[in-house]
Amino acid sequence: MNRKREKTEIVHDILQVIRDRRKVRPTHILYKSNLSHKMFLDYIKELTEKDLITETTDKKGIRLYELTEKGHKYLNEYAAIKEFMDSYGLNQEN
Repeated sequence: MNRKREKTEIVHDILQVIRDRRKVRPTHILYKSNLSHKMFLDYIKELTEKDLITETTDKKGIRLYELTEKGHKYLNEYAAIKEFMDSYGLNQEN
């Protein structure tokens, strides 16, 4: 059954893509996190404003995103919460 992802899951997916690649282009995040372009822009703006990611440019002027320390902490805390919920059978798929 298809279900709508929660905001926390979407944020996790975006941050996970960035962590896996270290520095990542916007299109890669867009495709890997399965978002529309509008949603992508909204989330990237919010994550940047909340200091979970930073935007830089490479020598060719291509935008790249990197995880901040706060972003790494979010992923670690998310994993701990998910593990806790799963241990009690409270995962979101049920």
